[in-house]
Amino acid sequence: MQAGLVARRWIVDGFRLPWGLGVSVIQPVVWIVLFGNVFKAVTQVPGFGHTSYLTFLVPGILMMTMLYSGAWAGTGFIDDIRSGVMDRLLSSPVSRSALVAGQLVQQLLLSLIQGVVLLLIGWAAGARYAGGPTGMAIALVASLLLAAAFCSVSAAVALTARDQTALIGISTLVVLPATFLSTALMPVALLPHWVQATARYNPLTWATELARTAMSPSIDGRVVLTRGLLLLALAAVTYAWSVAAMRNYQRSL
Repeated sequence: MQAGLVARRWIVDGFRLPWGLGVSVIQPVVWIVLFGNVFKAVTQVPGFGHTSYLTFLVPGILMMTMLYSGAWAGTGFIDDIRSGVMDRLLSSPVSRSALVAGQLVQQLLLSLIQGVVLLLIGWAAGARYAGGPTGMAIALVASLLLAAAFCSVSAAVALTARDQTALIGISTLVVLPATFLSTALMPVALLPHWVQATARYNPLTWATELARTAMSPSIDGRVVLTRGLLLLALAAVTYAWSVAAMRNYQRSL
């Protein structure tokens, strides 16, 4: 109940600035157009293994969108700290976990909207999802787990650093290497050996592989189960970290 009230506050604030939602939806579309055209000739490279780069790309762009959106999620907490809203909330009966969960719900709602729009635009651009609606739904669930993990990390960093510049710097330091040390843009077979080894432990790769197999003609249940459990565990651990960071922030007042 408390988390729902906190989420409502974040959702209402979000709709007061509709340009933010618009930009967050437009950005992945730009990525589809940009990467889809720059790398489309890679289908001719031996070992690529896919006939359509766009169909291969969309799951990767979906997860990149969750990664980048989640990385900036903590800015809302820093705004609350600067304005004094956070101190007032912490003096209220609202639980610390509800303060974190409420903001996370708002971020996941935004991520879901982004994901649905992205898949529809990808389809309109020529991508095909042989897994059908079920595969698309599984891919969206995977994207939300990834978003939950990185939103929680961003919240924990924001509550620890309490500085916008520090959060942006740390987020940039994480998201760019995470993107290129994954299979979001290229299949693992075409990556350098050291990148292949690194990509196996990258949550962006876990989510992308899960989405790709879910939307493929023959779903690999083992990949869905193992990658799904890894993402779920990561989301749970990072959420616990963000709640602990909120409590540490309160104790520091």
